Amino acid sequence: MTYSIIQNPVEFLLPSQISFYLPHKINEIPQVKKDIKNKRRGHQSKGVILHHDNARPHTAAQTVQTINELGWELLPHPPYSPDLAPSDFHLFGPLKAFTRGTKFESDDEVKSVVSDWLRHQSKDFYAEGIRKLVHRWEKCVTVLGDYVEK
Repeated sequence: MTYSIIQNPVEFLLPSQISFYLPHKINEIPQVKKDIKNKRRGHQSKGVILHHDNARPHTAAQTVQTINELGWELLPHPPYSPDLAPSDFHLFGPLKAFTRGTKFESDDEVKSVVSDWLRHQSKDFYAEGIRKLVHRWEKCVTVLGDYVEK
């Protein structure tokens, strides 16, 4: 799970045996808060704006309540809109291209390579993902919510 921050990404990796479900979503939020605080020293007063898709763990009442209690702003995400998830349209393509043809020997190696790749992306890379999101939202509104691929 990667949380994009224009300055730096914050990543949180679930153990490979664990599927992504509500208790893990709730339990990861304090760690994400801590990671954001560490990566955004001096920028906490600007607040946190969180954007994620509509997977059940993300929209569960407990998750939303926890996010609200932290004072974070939660951006709305239309149902069935993978074209509006920055990880889908901006992050995974370049990451897939970077790892294409690589045979990983272990989960730890995958985690290490992905973490290194995320850390080595420039601030501009993450900022561009947010700029693309704004453009895609505008396009979604223009077509009255129909699916927008590009």
